[in-house]
Amino acid sequence: MFYEIVPQFSKMLHNLSTLLDRAQTLADQKKFDAENLLVARLAPDQFTLLRQVQIACDTAKNFGAKLTGGEPPQHDDVEKTIPELKTRIQRTIQYLESLKPAQFEGAMERKITNPRREGKYLPAEDFVQQHAVPNFYFHVTTAYSILRHNGLDIGKKDYLGELNYRPL
Repeated sequence: MFYEIVPQFSKMLHNLSTLLDRAQTLADQKKFDAENLLVARLAPDQFTLLRQVQIACDTAKNFGAKLTGGEPPQHDDVEKTIPELKTRIQRTIQYLESLKPAQFEGAMERKITNPRREGKYLPAEDFVQQHAVPNFYFHVTTAYSILRHNGLDIGKKDYLGELNYRPL
């Protein structure tokens, strides 16, 4: 049941990586430092684009690890450039793609804990529906919005990526 989310998270991270390529191209064409985009935010109290991407990756890898009982790859949050962020995204996608459906067997019975909620847990289904999926999309969407707000010519198709339409 939960494994089916893995390919969608991978797809959205790939789409995000493609948006970062386009952001780098925009910076090159307009002759500004792409780091200006990485420190951009939509509101003064909101995380930067760089942090939005880091958290999207963290949410995806932690989803996989918590539901399979494994350990997620460690990222040290040291990225400062678009290529470094793209490497983080790629490492996250590789981790997600390494997960197999059988690893998710029994996941429904897991109690998902969070260090910030000491002594409490979420049942796996609640964790997925109330935290992992909405949190992942919140940060991917916010990253998209920051890029669009800062002049990247993108739309819904760029966010969604290719859809798997089939003939009738």
